Amino acid sequence: MYIGVDIGGTNLVAGLVNDDCQIIEKLKTPTKPQRGAEEVLADVARLCHELAAKAGIGMDEVKWVGVGSPGSIDAENGVFVFAGNLPFRNTPVVKILGESIGRPIYVGNDANAAALGEVYAGAAKDCDSALLFTLGTGLGGGIVINRRIYSGFNGDGGEVGHMVVEVDGCPCTCGRNGCWEAYSSATGLIRMTREAMESDKKSLLYAAAAEEGKVSARTAFVAARKGDPSARAVVDKYIKYLAAGLANMINVFQPEMVCIGGGVCNEGDYLMLPLIEQTRKEQFKGSPKQTLIRVAELGNDAGVIGAAMLGKQSC
Repeated sequence: MYIGVDIGGTNLVAGLVNDDCQIIEKLKTPTKPQRGAEEVLADVARLCHELAAKAGIGMDEVKWVGVGSPGSIDAENGVFVFAGNLPFRNTPVVKILGESIGRPIYVGNDANAAALGEVYAGAAKDCDSALLFTLGTGLGGGIVINRRIYSGFNGDGGEVGHMVVEVDGCPCTCGRNGCWEAYSSATGLIRMTREAMESDKKSLLYAAAAEEGKVSARTAFVAARKGDPSARAVVDKYIKYLAAGLANMINVFQPEMVCIGGGVCNEGDYLMLPLIEQTRKEQFKGSPKQTLIRVAELGNDAGVIGAAMLGKQSC
């Protein structure tokens, strides 16, 4: 048995995972990051102990605990260097949790852990190399090569959302302009939807937004399905930028599979079919072998399962 912990800005989620990468038990609690790093990590330890007790096993039956978190992670030294929305600043997580849990502790970036989860148990489970991109508030990414996370020499590799797809384009939260995240995250899609609404006051985008009570990542897709030209233009633009980034990543890594996750993927074939077609047009045509593009399968469980498998990276 293994325990995987996914630390998010809203919730801490811990899962007991077996050798078949199935979650046997799962618990969660609010993160409350304003309390500070030690208090958050105390809750992580408590969840792990409660998880073992709920499953009726001793903590000594847990091989290790893996912990994924947003931000810059020094996995080699077991330190959470920095996480923007969490209270980790050069926090020695392995030392702190090792003392309170009494089992080996492994740490990693949450996006990398989610990619590892998809390789071990999700859409890419038959692949040795895969990329995962999550379309949410930002655009997270994980790179797995030969079933091992690639994170660069300093642990910061895989920040795919911050490659530029539009020189001198829209400002990004990272400080650059024209980043992939600024155009292909759910946040970027909402921004483009609002811009289209400002330009076309008669657009069905307004009715679609009213149905939900807000402008969301679904708004443009809902209105486009009803034939609204402004909404269709937003969807086409979104897919164009998303495909450009996917083609860039495929051209560099040539993975067996690309997995895409996040709420935008709920649009199904309406998103995926034109996205795959556009990506194919832009990617390098050298080899007859083509990277598969699939929707990720594990959802929020990817981070927990992937975190639980972090220890295998050291085996």
